[in-house]
Amino acid sequence: MASEYDAFVSKFVLNPSSPSPSLPLAGLTFAVKDIFDVEGHVTGFGNPDWARTHAPASSTAPAVLNVLKAGATCIGKTVLDEMAYSLFGENEHYGTPRNPCAPDRVPGGSSSGSAVAVGAKLVDFSLGSDTGGSVRAPASYCGILGFRPSHNAVSTAGVIPLAQSLDTVGWFAREPSILKQVGRVLLELPDADPNKPSQIIIPRDCFQHLDIPSEQLTQALVRSVEKLFGGSIIKHAVLGDYVRDNVPALSSFLCEINEDQDNIPSLAALSDARRLLSRYEFKKNHEDWVSAVKPNLGPYIAENVRGALQITEENVDICWSVKKELHSALTSLLGDFGVLAIPTVPGPPPKLQTDASSLDVLGDKAFNFLSIAGMSGFCQVSIPMGLHDNLPISMSLVARDGADGFLLDLVETLYESLKEEVAIVEKSV
Repeated sequence: MASEYDAFVSKFVLNPSSPSPSLPLAGLTFAVKDIFDVEGHVTGFGNPDWARTHAPASSTAPAVLNVLKAGATCIGKTVLDEMAYSLFGENEHYGTPRNPCAPDRVPGGSSSGSAVAVGAKLVDFSLGSDTGGSVRAPASYCGILGFRPSHNAVSTAGVIPLAQSLDTVGWFAREPSILKQVGRVLLELPDADPNKPSQIIIPRDCFQHLDIPSEQLTQALVRSVEKLFGGSIIKHAVLGDYVRDNVPALSSFLCEINEDQDNIPSLAALSDARRLLSRYEFKKNHEDWVSAVKPNLGPYIAENVRGALQITEENVDICWSVKKELHSALTSLLGDFGVLAIPTVPGPPPKLQTDASSLDVLGDKAFNFLSIAGMSGFCQVSIPMGLHDNLPISMSLVARDGADGFLLDLVETLYESLKEEVAIVEKSV
């Protein structure tokens, strides 16, 4: 399947359950990350030993059924990182899907094949899962739209769990109209008039910690918002200070942070809390299988799994307090229709076969941003923002838990203006 960017682990066709041109997703094709159950197919979870030791699924995940019922046609299952346990998308067993924007760079993970299938125009949209960033990071690296919904907003039944407290079903598209249509189906949203944003907060500290100049992102956003909504709704903040002051449970993790490093201490502490919770729940879900089967895992994934299996219950209860306090703090900050604009990841995709220690550093920086929505349960969309040195870059918008429809409307409203303003900024650089 080299002509298909190595995105697919298997090809098949699932037609809409009741085809009709009036259905919201009629005529659209999609692909599914091989973490979703599809009746009659083994859910491979990115690893041959997992596929070998599991029977074909007896039913299809509700998220997949819902888009089929809405008129879309599935054309296959996509490659993912082994056990969905990496942010970068390199799979030693099934091959690494080729980034259509930058063939010598990683596609991002763990929903690598789903992002590549959309970016390479092999499908109209695709389904992925996002626990720590597995839709948002590959969307950024492949130059497409990626949506992580509010936690528990879309059923994760029939999806192999990584860490249930953080797991979500997300999706990719090239066009905001399709992103929105798929979202309306998955979220079961009623028709409603769009709400205007009450404020758009740009945290200067987050944009100061990028690996690229921040102006291409912030200038394009500010100009688009001024044009569409007026400049009065643009606010600036120091998010790290706000989180530190309003999430006291983070103090247990803050004391472990090295403030000399290139990080925002409170967001680094938030990332550490997310990592602990994710590892603890991964261990509960998969320790028995790993111990019994002793699967052949690539070295980077093996190290991640080893780290998870060594976790104890110590401080896990504090992670729950962090989640609750962060949810409350960001709800107060944003209100019903406020938006937080943040980098999706620190910069362009890293090169293929980057050494593990460098990937760990990149991952740590990325999780400073990705953990904001992950630990609050808020919804987030990654939006492509053109190229830097011919490599894709992005920005994200975050809205409160339950404001998914509002955020999908906002992306559709902003998207064309952002593209125009990015092009102007690119020419001036």
